[in-house]
Amino acid sequence: MSDLRDQAPGAAPEAAPYDALLLLSFGGPEGPDDVVPFLENVTRGRGIPRERLKEVGQHYFRFGGVSPINEQNRALLDALRKDFAQNSLDLPVHWGNRNWAPYLTDTLREMAQAGHRRIAVLTTSAYASYSGCRQYRENLADALAALEAEGIEPPRVDKLRHYFNHPGFVRPMIDGVLASLAALPEEVRAGAHLAFTTHSIPTAAADTSGPLQEHGDGGAYVREHLDVARVIADAVREETGVERDWRLVYQSRSGAPHIPWLEPDICDHLEALHGDGVPAVVMVPIGFVSDHMEVLYDLDTEATAKAAELGLPIARSATVGADPRFAAAVRELVLERAAAERGEPVERCALGALAPSHDLCPVGCCPARAPRPAAAGADSPYA
Repeated sequence: MSDLRDQAPGAAPEAAPYDALLLLSFGGPEGPDDVVPFLENVTRGRGIPRERLKEVGQHYFRFGGVSPINEQNRALLDALRKDFAQNSLDLPVHWGNRNWAPYLTDTLREMAQAGHRRIAVLTTSAYASYSGCRQYRENLADALAALEAEGIEPPRVDKLRHYFNHPGFVRPMIDGVLASLAALPEEVRAGAHLAFTTHSIPTAAADTSGPLQEHGDGGAYVREHLDVARVIADAVREETGVERDWRLVYQSRSGAPHIPWLEPDICDHLEALHGDGVPAVVMVPIGFVSDHMEVLYDLDTEATAKAAELGLPIARSATVGADPRFAAAVRELVLERAAAERGEPVERCALGALAPSHDLCPVGCCPARAPRPAAAGADSPYA
């Protein structure tokens, strides 16, 4: 098998059949006037009153009505374009969002009108779940249907595999933990606990995440996060010589109180650790690609305030963001998928106990509560 990291000197990497890459993200408001319209987009169809959305929007208003996610996506775009150019990968990179400008449908329209016919799609979500995978695929199907309704031939879109265990995603997080440990006071450093955090989701959604054979208690969503946490904890132990306790915990719950969601919450976990006499904590947001609002508010504001209230020394490690190693990983993901589509054997990079994820989401993978068409999967109407 060929290793895509070992290109022949001077050889231009082959991206065919792909003629463009689409960065697909969640989107976020970029000013106070954007906040409620943005939240209306996010919650469309749920019947949430506008006054309630104004209350929810206080997290954004606290930071001037600006979510950091769009600026972070611009930084990632720059990093991808720089990496592609430095490695002679002639592949234009575009950006579209689910819930705010630049909107996905507008971006796909521009790409189709520019002549792009086969598009690789990178989502800013590394793990399997309905909201982190299939919902993006549904959004792609909606956008392609909108183009068809306008008389525009829709391009073929292929979503790149989940990259939660790709070395280019994991290694920057390992370095982030090491840096955070070094920043703690020396007298508490050796006893610091690692709290790996990710977005809480309903337990029913977790249980049905991933392919059918992975459904069950926590599904692929919990299994993948646990594997990444274990890889990071093992690497930190090897590099520091200290065995540390760690746990996967959750944040950013937003659902109705009567619906079970994944627990424990990070703030509850901090209280429990303090009660057990743990001297310090490093929060490790493995579930997030960049420092967007869930990190900025739920960890840097709310959880940090809880730690201060407890008198518990705390640090928060960096997300991957626009790290050059992540940009290089995206290039590898594009090239491996392109080679696979050409029928060539490919060696796929992955760390931990779990195999590299599938290229094509199978039928029944991360099902929706109500069936909707989804592109870039085995059940896609746009094959």
